[in-house]
Amino acid sequence: MATEDAGALEAPAPGQRSHQPAKPSKAAAPAPRRRELTARAVAVAIVVAALMGAAEPVVVLKVGYGPNISVVSAFLGFIAISLMGLVTGVRGTRWENNLVQTAGTAAGSGVGFMAVVLAAIDMLNQRGILDLHLSSPQIFAWLAPSGLLGVLLAVPLRKHYIDQENLTFADGTAAGETLLVLDEGPKQAGPRVAALGIGGALSAFFTLARQTFGWIPETIAFNFITKNADALRIGSELGVLSLGAGLLIGMRVTLSMGLGMTLAWIVAPEPLFRAGLVPALTFNLVLQRWIMWPATGLMVAGGLAALVLKWKVIAKTFRGLSSKDVDQTGDFPIKWVLWGAIACAITLAAVQKISLGFPLWLSFVSVGLSLVLMLVGIRVLGETNWAPISAMANVMQAVFAVLAPGHVPINMIGSGMSGAVAANGEHLMQDYRAGKIVGSTNRNLTILQLIGVPVGALAVAIAYPMVRDKYGVGGQGGLSSPISVKWAGFAELLAKGFGALPASALYALLIALVVGVVLTLLEGNAKFGRFIPSPTAVGLGMLIPGFAVVPMVIGGVASALWSRLSPRTETVYNTPLASGFITGEALVLLILAAVAFK
Repeated sequence: MATEDAGALEAPAPGQRSHQPAKPSKAAAPAPRRRELTARAVAVAIVVAALMGAAEPVVVLKVGYGPNISVVSAFLGFIAISLMGLVTGVRGTRWENNLVQTAGTAAGSGVGFMAVVLAAIDMLNQRGILDLHLSSPQIFAWLAPSGLLGVLLAVPLRKHYIDQENLTFADGTAAGETLLVLDEGPKQAGPRVAALGIGGALSAFFTLARQTFGWIPETIAFNFITKNADALRIGSELGVLSLGAGLLIGMRVTLSMGLGMTLAWIVAPEPLFRAGLVPALTFNLVLQRWIMWPATGLMVAGGLAALVLKWKVIAKTFRGLSSKDVDQTGDFPIKWVLWGAIACAITLAAVQKISLGFPLWLSFVSVGLSLVLMLVGIRVLGETNWAPISAMANVMQAVFAVLAPGHVPINMIGSGMSGAVAANGEHLMQDYRAGKIVGSTNRNLTILQLIGVPVGALAVAIAYPMVRDKYGVGGQGGLSSPISVKWAGFAELLAKGFGALPASALYALLIALVVGVVLTLLEGNAKFGRFIPSPTAVGLGMLIPGFAVVPMVIGGVASALWSRLSPRTETVYNTPLASGFITGEALVLLILAAVAFK
């Protein structure tokens, strides 16, 4: 799924794990007469996009990655359109449902995930390194044109990546196959919908019991491991959101995260404290002073080494773009793409100059860099189901450190914009993959993406300040957002130079870089690669509090046992049940934040 970002650790196709991409469907094309771009499909799509855009910041800031929003959106769209069909007597179609899924993906995985950049900015504000406090209108004005630009830049690439290369795009395949199953009728769809509802209700109950009524504590500290377990966040939360995340991403990745948690929060803290390298045994101090550096080294080395190993794939991307067919955009006119991209680029440059003080010339440089970032990301996502957004954004941070040395605001705005453009372009390909499976019209899919992006940007602009003010970001009791920690840490490091780090942290960073490369090389071995810990997941486990990692490990192990003991029921129920676990808590937390927002 999703990634160390949205994509790297995202949910695989039903019945598979994230390191085993689904094979493309061979479903026959539907009959030409159908209901697709209907008023109810657009209305439901807007509502689902708003929900996904608002819920995704809570999820990604809590567990550190974006789960498979595509399948969640498909289920929600199916339920809503089916209920409307009962009232009107006109049954919903899989093409309508796919438009809803498309808008939800654009708003959640594309735009909502970028809340990690907003959290990174706020973390730097808290440290006094940055003074960039974005209002809701500024957030919307920044995310909407960058997201729209990413969609438009990706449109001409569909024929190459989807039709010619026929890349897997496992999350899109999972969404498409799910829509085909739901379209078979109540008998086939009923159990999955029921699992989604039960999971959502159970998740909502746990959240209300903790946050509103105080019936149960939020977490249980494992004091039998260390007397500092509560301060170091070693234990487990009482809820099912992280458990659902573990059910989706599988055992190998969650065990890797558990390894990272063990090394960082059980083995390392007391020796670091005795050596005087950290002033106190608390999560934030240990993380910021030392742990984040080897953790970041593992994540960045793992991500970039994976890209280097795929150099032939990347080279094929650029060679393939010379094909004359790439200029064809299917049902979406190329002139709309060109004029729309120009308008979005100019709007984005003006917003960044007027609102954020970002130089105009750097905005246009960023657009060019974003296109390269997106080309690489789409290819890697299509073949591996891993979207290297934050790893590639770190590369962009290094570029901006050269273009504007020591300028933290430029570093954050430039890398954030590049990441937003690339993320939205990548997820458009997931929707084209699902569309090819169910027989959707490409023009309509693009239109719904263009609707979903601003809806998602508006939802994030409203929801992010609320959840930040209610729960905090990066604080002792707040949303930890490990990707934001990494993003902010790189900006701070590039501004101050490596001399600002304790020597031991620098050595740990360098060792972690080497270990990350070695683990990535070993992962590629056909015989024993599946037994090698994922360096990205190990690093992520070092950044996320153990309160979230422990239930994720339980979920990963449970999914593996479930798949072994009852493969049929695991295939039917795992994805919708886990989706309910995630969506239920995220939406309740958002509602509670909205009630408390002033």
